[in-house]
Amino acid sequence: MISLSVESLACVRGGRAVFGGLGFEAAGGDAIELRGPNGAGKSSLLRLLAGLLPPAAGAVVWTGGAETSRPALTYCGHRDPVKAWLTVREHLAWWRDLEGNGDIEAAAGAMGIAPLLEVAGGLLSAGQRRRLALTRLALAETPVWLLDEPAVSLDENGVALLTAMIGRHRARGGLIVVATHQAAGLPDARTVTLGHDAPDGAAVP
Repeated sequence: MISLSVESLACVRGGRAVFGGLGFEAAGGDAIELRGPNGAGKSSLLRLLAGLLPPAAGAVVWTGGAETSRPALTYCGHRDPVKAWLTVREHLAWWRDLEGNGDIEAAAGAMGIAPLLEVAGGLLSAGQRRRLALTRLALAETPVWLLDEPAVSLDENGVALLTAMIGRHRARGGLIVVATHQAAGLPDARTVTLGHDAPDGAAVP
């Protein structure tokens, strides 16, 4: 089973110390909610976990994954990577080939966008673009999902579909780390707080 250990982690961006002394652990089936004000480092922490940023100090240790030091993972940033000239089906086909081999129609149904498969990305509303970006999760065969403000622009139904999809992933032993400004409503999720609400400005479980 996949597991994560964050050890005395520090982040510096543009010469500014964002956070330091962060430590927590998680394993397959867990959900971690990253909380804190704007600029506290939630997005930066996700990028550190994904290996997209180097730590200023400390370490991110993954175990139980592939032979590499970091497991296969799916990172969904807060910006939706939707191209105006590609249809919804074409977006999903590209993500399927990149991260898995799931069924496009079933994945689209999981986030309620099956009727939009032949619609170009440029014609989608903000909420529909967010649903499309999140549908890649239903296609992914990765054990770790790193999600940055995934519920932004979603209506109540979209949030419910996302929550159900996350629940299925956790039930299969998947690990979720979510950056959010408010509780994501995930059962038994643990909170890691960054910024002025954390002791000494550090992030803690």
